[in-house]
Amino acid sequence: MNDWNIQSRAHACEACQQPFTDRQPYHTILLDEKEDFRRQDVCAACWQAQFGDAASRKNFVSHWQGVYEAPPPVVDAIQKETAETLLRKLIELNDPRHIPAGYILAVMLERKRVLKVKEQIIREGKRTFIYEQPKTGEVFTITDPALHLDQLEEVQRDVAALLEHGLNPPPSATEVQSPPAPAPEPAEAPAQS
Repeated sequence: MNDWNIQSRAHACEACQQPFTDRQPYHTILLDEKEDFRRQDVCAACWQAQFGDAASRKNFVSHWQGVYEAPPPVVDAIQKETAETLLRKLIELNDPRHIPAGYILAVMLERKRVLKVKEQIIREGKRTFIYEQPKTGEVFTITDPALHLDQLEEVQRDVAALLEHGLNPPPSATEVQSPPAPAPEPAEAPAQS
């Protein structure tokens, strides 16, 4: 199982394939597919006709309702690293070193009401949070790394450095190379008589 996973809200009903319209209510079902979670977005009509009993299914995890918001037009502006873009990059990397930083970023975004907790589950002995980004409908699964109090300061420093410099920090003062040694002077050829 991945420690985290993002699944975007669908732009059409999974059952009838009808595209969602702006401000249309929809239902989301989260299923445990052993290897990962699977999100299903369905329109209200298909929910009533086919999925109203989803909670009784064996692999059912959660259900919620949302209102579809049509995506904004794509903008090519260069943005400064934000907590949300950094979290997305860390999830894409799927590097175990960044799990504590990803967890702290998710908690920060939850407190700023950018992400909403939809469910908390225990999976493989670890607490996992199911977050939704309400504006996009994306679902993030973030595993709690069970940080100890004595680890928080270091993780907070890591998060601050990642927010300031991104994933490619500048070299530290100890890593700065010394200037290159001067080139040797060419030896003079002996005079010919």
